[in-house]
Amino acid sequence: MTSITTAQAPRNVRWILLGVMLAMLLGMLDNMIVGTAMPTIVRELGGLDRLSWVVSAYTLATAASTPIWAKLGDLFGRKPNFLASIAIFLLGSGLSGAAQNMDQLIGFRVLQGIGAGGLAAGAFAIIGELVPPRERAKYMGMTASVMALATIGGPLVGGFVTDHAGWRWAFYLNLPLGLIALAWCQLTLHLTARRPNAKIDYLGAALLTVTISAIVLVATWGGAQYAWNSPQVLTVIAVAVLGLPAFLWSQTRAPEPIIPLSLFGNRNFVLTSVLSVVVGVAMFGAVSFLPLFQQTVQGASASNSGLLLLPMMVPIIVVSQIAGKVMSKTGKYKMFPVVGGALLTAGSIALATMGTDTSRFTAGLYMAMLGAGLGFLMQMTVLIAQNSVQMKDIGAASGVSTLFRTLGGSFGVALFGALFNRQATGHEHLAGVAAGIDSIFTWSAVLCAVGLIAALFIVEVPLRQAGPPAAAPAPAKEPVPQP
Repeated sequence: MTSITTAQAPRNVRWILLGVMLAMLLGMLDNMIVGTAMPTIVRELGGLDRLSWVVSAYTLATAASTPIWAKLGDLFGRKPNFLASIAIFLLGSGLSGAAQNMDQLIGFRVLQGIGAGGLAAGAFAIIGELVPPRERAKYMGMTASVMALATIGGPLVGGFVTDHAGWRWAFYLNLPLGLIALAWCQLTLHLTARRPNAKIDYLGAALLTVTISAIVLVATWGGAQYAWNSPQVLTVIAVAVLGLPAFLWSQTRAPEPIIPLSLFGNRNFVLTSVLSVVVGVAMFGAVSFLPLFQQTVQGASASNSGLLLLPMMVPIIVVSQIAGKVMSKTGKYKMFPVVGGALLTAGSIALATMGTDTSRFTAGLYMAMLGAGLGFLMQMTVLIAQNSVQMKDIGAASGVSTLFRTLGGSFGVALFGALFNRQATGHEHLAGVAAGIDSIFTWSAVLCAVGLIAALFIVEVPLRQAGPPAAAPAPAKEPVPQP
């Protein structure tokens, strides 16, 4: 096995990572842009009954493929895997833009989602390989900025492109930008190759894909498209319940498991996995439901829905950058998830107090508090997870962290949707929306408090400026410093 020892980050690492961030941005932007174009797509292609699958197919494929891409990067090198994920994403984008009916579009969106699964996990792992832990948070902040930019800019870009160029350009727009990212990464990324004789865990990959797909479908279908006791939901629940232990069993027997179970023997890795779920719940819940409150109760315009989230997104960008610089100077990180968990809990409690008389300014302050909490947590969870494992498993750790955030977001939106519908029933319209939002953030505060408790138990291991790859993961009581 060829390994890597990083003495320091390359001098031009920000320049190198621009191409990586562009590719990551395309994957995150896509659903936001396509969501805005959906009414136009349905008018041209028909298939209103399958509308939700245009988004669900992409989400499902992304979630299921993320840990597989991450593990393949550990085995065969991150550069070829990242380039392959960009190429597949671009192929899916081009075919989606050329789709002639709804079934074709859904199928091509699956291909696009498979490519997108390698973009986020690949970006995190590439940063982990290029940059020593002490400096890594500075560059992880770039990914937080990309996520915030996608959330704000996606609806704006999608609306503009659809109105002026047609819905197909919501997909074709990815092609020139993606080709730039592909060429950029090909020319600038120089990463060490790994384990040419490694074996792929095909059984584990198949079981993981089936299990994650079932879990996402439970969150997507349950109480929304189908009743919780419907045959469709009960079937996917059964698949998830049977698939999970089968996958775990397969990982104990595979020479190169997709998700090495030894990772969960490390306390910090387990705790940051909990935090990743909490971040997903809080982030996607807020993005999904706060614009509804702003538009319905506060009378904000729906045409600029991305801008409505600015009070939350700006603190994410600013705080993540500040936290990264402080951590780079001190080499310590425990205070960030603790402060982040506290702010996330406090922000959720504040948002749960909103009513029909809450001003936009007050709501913006509450959103800023939530955003600051996310800024302390979003990338720090990945960084701590990476610091808990050996360099050879850094991709798997990044993939698991990304997966848990995605699953947390899926279940968060499903849970909050059910809470909102239950509370909104029986009230006048404005009061019902306010009551639904209050219920959502009350439960969000409970979950965020769980995240805060998890953060308190993280063990501080000062990050070194440079050094050799880390030793094997330690037992649950003690995390391992990683170079």
